[in-house]
Amino acid sequence: MKHSRTTIAVASADGVFPALTPAGEQTPAALPASGPSLAQLRTAGSSGQLKGTVLGFETIGDHGNLLVNYLRARKETFIDRLQWQLPHADGMEFDQYDTPQCRWVIVHEFGEILGGVRLLPTTAACGVYSYMLRDAQKGLLDSIPSDVLFLDAPVLPMVWEASRLFISENVPAKRRHDVQMLVMQLMARTAAEAGARYVIGIVPWVFSRWLRRLGLAALPVGPRFTIDRTTSQAALFNVQRYLD
Repeated sequence: MKHSRTTIAVASADGVFPALTPAGEQTPAALPASGPSLAQLRTAGSSGQLKGTVLGFETIGDHGNLLVNYLRARKETFIDRLQWQLPHADGMEFDQYDTPQCRWVIVHEFGEILGGVRLLPTTAACGVYSYMLRDAQKGLLDSIPSDVLFLDAPVLPMVWEASRLFISENVPAKRRHDVQMLVMQLMARTAAEAGARYVIGIVPWVFSRWLRRLGLAALPVGPRFTIDRTTSQAALFNVQRYLD
């Protein structure tokens, strides 16, 4: 399935995703070493009653309906709001990558899901599928172009994939910064504690400001492309420094 490479600004996606400004083409070695420590991120993201929870299959039962509510929030964001064509049932969005190999990073408050992201090791395998970017490169996904990456999709314990990254539209503007910081803190820490040095994933191209404010290091590792009216790009995040 061919996708337009025309760069567009999509109002419907504004505020859902963390921002990424494509820099010039770089190698992973060029990632800047500076950035906030984990302690700084934790402090900045702890205002109010925000809670961050990382779920795996072994811990689903310890948190009531948290996973169900998270999958419903994904449907509200990606299907109802952004109108992506994704599988869903009983008000929940899911796909072939929601397996025991993944981790769900969820930011919530008083039972309301405020944001989240899914993490999957690039060594994952489930039938013919591995992880989203690699499967797209192999031509297994109609919705993502096969030339999504400039490089061969890595299969390394040191690289995990992030997908379904979002911030709920119900988060007020004055609190979005805290929610964004906590989502990214937990994403970085979870991946790093699992042995990752980098997180790779698709992010909408049109956002920039808040990543610069947080000093988060990311570089583009693929061309721009359009999925369901959202212009996106694969990016690589350096997460090892957030284990401070």
